[in-house]
Amino acid sequence: MKMKYKAFLLFIVLGLFSCNISIGQDRDSTKEYRQYIPIDKGWAKNSINTVIFREKSVFSRNGSQYVAYYDSVGQIIVAKRTLGTENWEIYPTRFHADVKDAHNSISLTVDGRGIIHLAWGMHGDELKYAKSKSTDSLSFSSVTSMTGKHEDAVTYPRFYNLWNGDLLFLYRYGESGSGDIMLNRYDTDSRMWNIVQHPLISGEGERNAYMNSLAIDDKGGWHISWTWRESWDVATNHDIMYAYSPNEGGEWLDSKRNTYELPIDSSNAEVVHNIPQGSELINQTSMTINSDGEPVIATYWKPKDQEVPQFYIVWNDNGEWKMEQVGKRTLDFSLNGGGTKRIPISRPQIIAGSQKDLYLIFRDFERGGGISIAVSKDPEYKQWEIENIYQKSIGLWEPNYDSQVWKTQKELHLFGQFVGQGDAEEVEEVKPQSIFIYKWIPFLYRD
Repeated sequence: MKMKYKAFLLFIVLGLFSCNISIGQDRDSTKEYRQYIPIDKGWAKNSINTVIFREKSVFSRNGSQYVAYYDSVGQIIVAKRTLGTENWEIYPTRFHADVKDAHNSISLTVDGRGIIHLAWGMHGDELKYAKSKSTDSLSFSSVTSMTGKHEDAVTYPRFYNLWNGDLLFLYRYGESGSGDIMLNRYDTDSRMWNIVQHPLISGEGERNAYMNSLAIDDKGGWHISWTWRESWDVATNHDIMYAYSPNEGGEWLDSKRNTYELPIDSSNAEVVHNIPQGSELINQTSMTINSDGEPVIATYWKPKDQEVPQFYIVWNDNGEWKMEQVGKRTLDFSLNGGGTKRIPISRPQIIAGSQKDLYLIFRDFERGGGISIAVSKDPEYKQWEIENIYQKSIGLWEPNYDSQVWKTQKELHLFGQFVGQGDAEEVEEVKPQSIFIYKWIPFLYRD
């Protein structure tokens, strides 16, 4: 009887211990998962490798992840790894650019056939564009044109991936204070580029639109937002505008579903939030579509009742545009003049989860200059929790992420590098710095 009693007690103890282990594992599973994945060293005297308007610095397809960056002498490097490993295949291309101008960033993507597309090195220059020679190859063809139209004064190249493997290419034609937004489409079957709209947004020779990205909803609708600038001076940025195409560029609507007469210009563009000139409004930020299909725009500015610029989101809630502040900053700064600015905060990157949650990614000197994330699980986006997920200073970095991995796996893969940046295209004497992917999985999506 004593032996049976002891065995029974042992069974109970082991059962409780097993229960405690299980509880402990559940608690651990609510913690964020973080991983630093090194790649190579690259140019770091300015922010050219990390500017937010690269749109795609890193992209995944069929279990492979691709990145592109400038090395220490301005040569474009394309690297590839199998997801889940840290071994990169690094391929130096024959392409170069003037890396002292941070506008000359690289945009990279992979189409539905596995062909890599690159556009780079343009600040009011002739289009520089090339494709890989074959599926998943890191070897590229010669520089070529797309449509042959409006390709002699290109800035801010951006690729977007469509559901069927086709691509969109969005860019500015002209210059700051006098430019138009052009939109092309690549057909993977014919392997040809075609014009969707030239221009889609016209500056009428008096201003230009700075895009806050193009976002594609689950129904295939295309959403765009932008800020006007009246001259070369960043202080003339004003207002946030919006347009939507439900039929892949066939027509464009405002948020009330009124049809735009194209091109969109200052006379008919829907202003979803009024922000006057001189408000420290930044240009070229980000937007996303939340799980309810609502467009969400992220940016920063300084309202009249605020002492310093603050991060904000502006989103459409059942037909009504709303605005909420994200966090409470205390460090002041002012935007004026031209060129790439040295700013104590990055432009914000906004991404959406599957439960109407939002994630705002940014860098702020007053938080130590690392990578910070503000998370809201509040359907009204009034409550935000902010944490530093990467503590070490990352210089003048801005957030770029792998949109495909986030979409399919809810893993945040950020393109990372410590970079300098002088004001108005000045460079800092920063030696080549490590380029890496920083992987972060929020506890909300942990198994």
